[in-house]
Amino acid sequence: MRSMLNYKFLKRQLRIAQYTSLLGLLFFGVGIYLTFAKPEAVTFAFVLLILGFLISQVGIYFGNRYGRQPRIDRVLDEALKTIGGDHTLFHYATPASHLIIGPSGLWVLVPKYQRGRIRYHKGRWRQSGGLVLWYLRIFSQEGLGRPDLEIEDEVKAVRKALEEHLGPEEAAQVPIEAILVFTNPKAELVNVDGAPVPTLKPEDLKAFLQPRLKEKRLSPALVRRIKDALVRWDEIEESKALKASEEAARKARPRSRTKKKRKKRGT
Repeated sequence: MRSMLNYKFLKRQLRIAQYTSLLGLLFFGVGIYLTFAKPEAVTFAFVLLILGFLISQVGIYFGNRYGRQPRIDRVLDEALKTIGGDHTLFHYATPASHLIIGPSGLWVLVPKYQRGRIRYHKGRWRQSGGLVLWYLRIFSQEGLGRPDLEIEDEVKAVRKALEEHLGPEEAAQVPIEAILVFTNPKAELVNVDGAPVPTLKPEDLKAFLQPRLKEKRLSPALVRRIKDALVRWDEIEESKALKASEEAARKARPRSRTKKKRKKRGT
């Protein structure tokens, strides 16, 4: 599967993460200094501490979403690189953050990095993990929230863009499906069979998608029109990490017996 990444968008988000984190630390540091050095300015110091905390949370959000290693796009690329040769995975280049486009239809991938025990019960997502999870929620990791609403928003955004470019009738014929992917190795999926969308770990993506990507539900001409309607071509390029991985895999393949025989004959 080909992978295309919007490097410009990614760099912008990483800069936001860097600048807001530094600004938050600056506000926090000045607030602490004023608290001890100038007790009469305690109110102003308190305001700086609150602002520093809030701004640093913005930095943590962007850092977790776009800068955490391995990056989300690379995790998904690695999971899907050997399947769906006629499909393309776009990162940050369409109305959905991660979207597969090909003859089988459109697949919205919604990654979540939350850890702990994840389950879907009585129409609600639940996350448990003890004191460690409680600490992470406050200082370094966003909560699980409502993945179903996030998925719904991304699917609606894709559908709306298709309707604007293809017309409502033709857009309605394009199948759009979604998959929720928990990328944290410490995430444990429990009782998620009743979830509104397939809920998987990266290592399960290939087995789930491979037979489904073989279906030919869209013509090549329509696939091209869909890509033109959804993709910001001027901002993307093929994933460098995926190309490097494929090149390394080719070099690691053993030479065929035919080549070996030719070499022997030549000697």
